[in-house]
Amino acid sequence: MGVVTVGELKTSISGKRSFRPSSTIRHAATEWPISDVSSDVTIEIGASSFALHKFPLVSRSGRIRRLLIEAKDATISRMNLSLIPGGPEAFELAAKFCYGINIEITLSNVAMLRCAAHFLEMTEEFVQKNLEARTEAYLKDTVLPNISNSISVLHRCECLSPVSEEINLVNRLINAIANNACKEQLASGLLKLDHNFPMKTMPNIEPETPSDWWGKSLSVLNLEFFQRVLTAVKSKGLKQDMISKILINYTHNSLQGLVIRDPHIVRGSLLDMELQKKQRVIVEAMVSLLPTQSRRSSVPMAFLSSLLKTAIASSASTSCRSDLERRIGLLLDQAILEDILIPANSYGNNHGTMYDTESILRIFSIFLNLGEDDDEDNRMRDESEMAYDFDSPGSPKQSSILKVSKLLDTYLAEIALDTNLLPSKFIALAELLPDHARIISDGLYRAVDIFLKVHPNIKDSERYRLCKTIDCQKLSQEACSHAAQNERLPVQMAVQVLYFEQIRLRNAMNGGHNQFFFGTINSQFPQRSSSGAGSGAISPRDNYASVRRENRELKLEVARMRMRLTDLEKDHVSMKQELDQ
Repeated sequence: MGVVTVGELKTSISGKRSFRPSSTIRHAATEWPISDVSSDVTIEIGASSFALHKFPLVSRSGRIRRLLIEAKDATISRMNLSLIPGGPEAFELAAKFCYGINIEITLSNVAMLRCAAHFLEMTEEFVQKNLEARTEAYLKDTVLPNISNSISVLHRCECLSPVSEEINLVNRLINAIANNACKEQLASGLLKLDHNFPMKTMPNIEPETPSDWWGKSLSVLNLEFFQRVLTAVKSKGLKQDMISKILINYTHNSLQGLVIRDPHIVRGSLLDMELQKKQRVIVEAMVSLLPTQSRRSSVPMAFLSSLLKTAIASSASTSCRSDLERRIGLLLDQAILEDILIPANSYGNNHGTMYDTESILRIFSIFLNLGEDDDEDNRMRDESEMAYDFDSPGSPKQSSILKVSKLLDTYLAEIALDTNLLPSKFIALAELLPDHARIISDGLYRAVDIFLKVHPNIKDSERYRLCKTIDCQKLSQEACSHAAQNERLPVQMAVQVLYFEQIRLRNAMNGGHNQFFFGTINSQFPQRSSSGAGSGAISPRDNYASVRRENRELKLEVARMRMRLTDLEKDHVSMKQELDQ
């Protein structure tokens, strides 16, 4: 036990005699100007004790005075104050203050001193400008008006509970942060108005100064205090984009140290489970603080995706994962492939799939089922604008669904490489989009072909159902040529492809280029002439020669197709006979 006892006495510069502690926890250059009288009370705090005098202490501390009065033994010489907030460090500063030593109040000790003053009851009742009043003045003048200072002091309060809560210091700091943040936001908005309206023509106006500079310092707070601060700033009206930036920064800093980088750490070990638990707590808290779900949400898709990946990896609650899936579904037309490649939580299963296809199936379903009630922004629109026609090329819904269809086809091509992926999972995703969602089926055909190549032993019924998802009428000529010679496809599909290819060639020979299959594409994207000259720029003779040459090539192609079709029909008949036997 380190004991601060009476040490050497020496004459100070002022001529007064002073006391220098001579214990094992001696503090250099610490001189207490007390009398030559030996200490009459020892204050014990944890493993440390302080040999002091009753009179200076009782003159400023109501608690010590009361304890001495209530003691049955008037000659009590030892007192335990281990519950004092801030421990020995706080008491030493408070004791110095009782002895009249001028202590420096700083951002790092003001919370501790304020709580210690409350615990020791160092109020104005005993002496003017007591420690409680001194710390309150510092809080009002230096801490509460400044966001960064308030955050710094709030961080110090984390280890001062419950006293910091009892004196309402935590709530005062949180309210100060919220009020100052919103004042700063308002000032920034007024500055922007001054720049945009009176001086609109000035070219060198600096863009809006970012007002989230203080948001980064919130990362020092523990999760509970951070949640309380963010709830407060949201209630005061802080903008959602600012809230999103603060959340992203805090989540990044909180999860950064929880990622297991050591490959030797065993899954399911105590360390692994502890890290998962910390990740789960952080992710669930961050999701609960996200701004309101909306199609115009300020939360970036990449952030939502990373939250969902962590939620699945850490086995977060179903409600947490569902919330994230819905948010991603609302913004799915803004996603890229990396955002939806969600690794599966294959804990305990060495033969699990690489990606969580169930989650992606729900996300795409959410997007496809969006309606008026799902998007609060739609309430601001006229009913006539709400009734979008999916087949209308210019409708926002159609534009979004085309992006999503390309995204899904790319995703299917990626997961098709997973040898453990069940055909039923792949088929469920392939069948998800409605017919009007794809203008061209080349992407889906490519994904199906990859799946068949990686999974050569699937059942014929599954192979047939898988290929049935492809609309042969929407395949390009290149894809049709490939499909007609693709031995991995069922005979029925190859016949269907050749049939539609024949119709395409017949229409082309009759002058109706691609009208049967791609009339909708041509109407959406009319071909523009490369020059200002009209069709009359080509002479009739050259035009006639060109048409004849194309017709000869088309006839040869048709002949080859017919021969291929005949061979396939023979194979189909022989297979049918074998099945009947």
